[in-house]
Amino acid sequence: MKKLSSRFSIAVHALCLIGISPSLCTGDFIAASVKTNPVIIRNIIAKLKKAGLVDVRSGVGGAFLLKDLEHITLLDVYQAVEVIDNGELFNLHANPDPNCPIGQNIVTVLRSKIQEAQSAMERRLEQVSLSQLINGGNGTIEDL
Repeated sequence: MKKLSSRFSIAVHALCLIGISPSLCTGDFIAASVKTNPVIIRNIIAKLKKAGLVDVRSGVGGAFLLKDLEHITLLDVYQAVEVIDNGELFNLHANPDPNCPIGQNIVTVLRSKIQEAQSAMERRLEQVSLSQLINGGNGTIEDL
């Protein structure tokens, strides 16, 4: 089964690190914590910047939050970094056979069910702030 990209979890990791760090976090510092290539971090930080979640200081460099961790939800992060075409997470095959009894209606029926699932996921992501991940207990970063 193909998984979604790791951009989401990397972005959450980076934002939490930036949020708790006493100084600006460089891409190299974040990359070392995530254990990934700094280019990947720069690309994710660029998406987070475009979404208005972070900014980057020129020169010496370093990222900082534009919102408090309690005002950044998992949905904010997900929407900033995941590729969603026309608001839809899942791709459906475009041209099923209209003469087939399944092909006639599968896209309409499946799209409805998939949209329900996507909406439920997004509602749940919206209920969790990054601050809750760090400070909330019960399987949070603080418990590690």
